[in-house]
Amino acid sequence: MSEKEEENSSSAGPDAEQVRPPPPPVPYTVWSARDRRLLVFLLGYLALASSLTANIYFPLVDLLAGRYGVSAQAINLTITLFFIFQGIAPSFWSPVSDAFGRRPVYLATFTVYTLASLGLSIVDKSYPALLILRAMQSAGGSAVLSLAYAVVADVTVHSERRSFYRSDDDGSKYWAVHWSYPRWCFRVLLIFGASGLLLIGLAMPETVRSIVGNGAVPAQSLWRTWWSLLARNDVMRYVCGGSGFNTAKGYPLATATATTSGVETDDINAGKTGKGRLVLPNPFASLRIVFYADTFLTLWLAASPYALWFCVQTSITPIFALGYGFNPLYVGLCFLTGGAGIIAGGFITGKLMDANYKHVAKKAGISIDRGRGEDMSEFPIEHARSRGSIRIITVSLCAVIGYGLLVFQAYLGCKCTVLHQVYSALIVDLFPGTPGTAAASNNITRCTTAALAVAVMNPLVNSMGYGWVFTLLGLLDALTCISAVLALRRWGRPWREKRINRCQGLGGLS
Repeated sequence: MSEKEEENSSSAGPDAEQVRPPPPPVPYTVWSARDRRLLVFLLGYLALASSLTANIYFPLVDLLAGRYGVSAQAINLTITLFFIFQGIAPSFWSPVSDAFGRRPVYLATFTVYTLASLGLSIVDKSYPALLILRAMQSAGGSAVLSLAYAVVADVTVHSERRSFYRSDDDGSKYWAVHWSYPRWCFRVLLIFGASGLLLIGLAMPETVRSIVGNGAVPAQSLWRTWWSLLARNDVMRYVCGGSGFNTAKGYPLATATATTSGVETDDINAGKTGKGRLVLPNPFASLRIVFYADTFLTLWLAASPYALWFCVQTSITPIFALGYGFNPLYVGLCFLTGGAGIIAGGFITGKLMDANYKHVAKKAGISIDRGRGEDMSEFPIEHARSRGSIRIITVSLCAVIGYGLLVFQAYLGCKCTVLHQVYSALIVDLFPGTPGTAAASNNITRCTTAALAVAVMNPLVNSMGYGWVFTLLGLLDALTCISAVLALRRWGRPWREKRINRCQGLGGLS
């Protein structure tokens, strides 16, 4: 080659590098829509550990009081204790899941839950044992909701999460109708817990992005499903192995990018080993989220409807059994209208969140990227999630005041499900890097609020009567929630930006 040709070649080299086409965009997740749907079906079944365990108990208050030889107020104490542990336990489990992995924590929680259910099905007529085992059952089953929200955040972008949220309460009330023998209820929970533990072991894959990236890094050891340990070919790994099986589809292990507010900016898979790291649980990480202005309003909007709904649930048995003389079967049937409303709310939530997200994105001039997700620092997510909430809350006020009609109970079940799921999704949206910890803060507020509300119900009813108590609760819920929605829509985004800047400077959660 001549000197002139070499000179031209060398001068063209940098230009050639400059015009080299950029690598194709890497998806937020390599999980297919079908695989994510199957995962969500599993999460929905496991999430029953929270709602089924609570709701199967409410129609049995009088029966349990007679069987254990205690007052109805003593049985209500077990409900309050259940909610206290349901609020506290996820603040230990969920932060661990962000570092150690969702799968090991799921296995641990369901082991505790199943052992507690076994104890309840064996030990009978011992009130201290009932207190201890119900607290243990709550500690084991309480983290399933925060873990489910975290798993959905691991594998879906913000614009698609609405279609993966369904009511965790669906159908759980129907179990309570058929049982007039408390020990059989506990045996049902034992069967559920054992089946859930088996499903987790066999089929629950690891999804934490700090362990398996966008799903392309193969899970190792404890983080692999039991079934995948028996698989000897790629087809079986694809069906049963969970995280990492998509490497066969052409996604390299170290070319995807990391997530910052839902947008990929760095190498997400580099350095990932498919194994988590065990950390000491820090419950204060979840508790700290409660005290930020924007997140406090979001958490209250999820907690207030939840607490109101459980006040309704705890009042059904005394109102219809003592006030109207219904037998246990008819009392159980009274729970079905609320269950129907919850099921409807689970389906409405997905459609509502989808429509609101599209509307706000179009109004803001932002195109929806279903492959990589939107940059949440530029997206008014508070407006998208809170749109339409004021109308729902206003109608709810009338339903609470007249809730003795079963149709109003159905609306309250629907309303509480919609608002709880919408704002539970928002709190996870606000903390994309630690969704488990964020979801645990939701458990703290909603369960603490519900425990306090249930604890003061009887004294208030004795002094004011059910009519005035629910009028007061309806006004309190409506006024505080409407105020929170207005404040969140007006100042939520500036508060969020201020919080992120401050936390990044201090090296904390953002």
